[in-house]
Amino acid sequence: MLDIAEVAERTGLAPSALRYYEKEGLIESGGRNGLRRTYHPDVLERLGLITCARSAGFSIAEIGRFLAATPEDGPILRERMARKAADLDHKIDQLVRMRASLQHAAICTHEPLVDCPDFKRAVRNVYAPEETASDGTAPEETAPEETAERQPAATSCVKSHAVARS
Repeated sequence: MLDIAEVAERTGLAPSALRYYEKEGLIESGGRNGLRRTYHPDVLERLGLITCARSAGFSIAEIGRFLAATPEDGPILRERMARKAADLDHKIDQLVRMRASLQHAAICTHEPLVDCPDFKRAVRNVYAPEETASDGTAPEETAPEETAERQPAATSCVKSHAVARS
């Protein structure tokens, strides 16, 4: 068994967050050692999943429903998962566009930077990719190499998992 301080240290979460997650039913305490809560080592993997889901924008309620899901929950749950996956795809696309605008800003020599037409277009495309550019052309499609670069986002979740397990 791991006490609350050890779980907090291994996961980087505050003990108050662990108590909150327990109160919300996301994790379970294995008992107490004196006045300290203890947890089974498997809680580290579950906390890795919770941390990854939180960083992806899932609410505590959504995580709770997901963790309690069974195959009998059927099409409603699967529809929610598919909708959330589509939301994540949209957010990833948005972040890729934001990264492109920051990469441009890092090398742009226009003074002042905020007046640069390319920078303005890049920033505008972060939240409105369907709009046309100032010259009337459609914004550029996401390059294949940008799509391939989406892997690190999943890797950070995997790293979070690995940290929680160690």
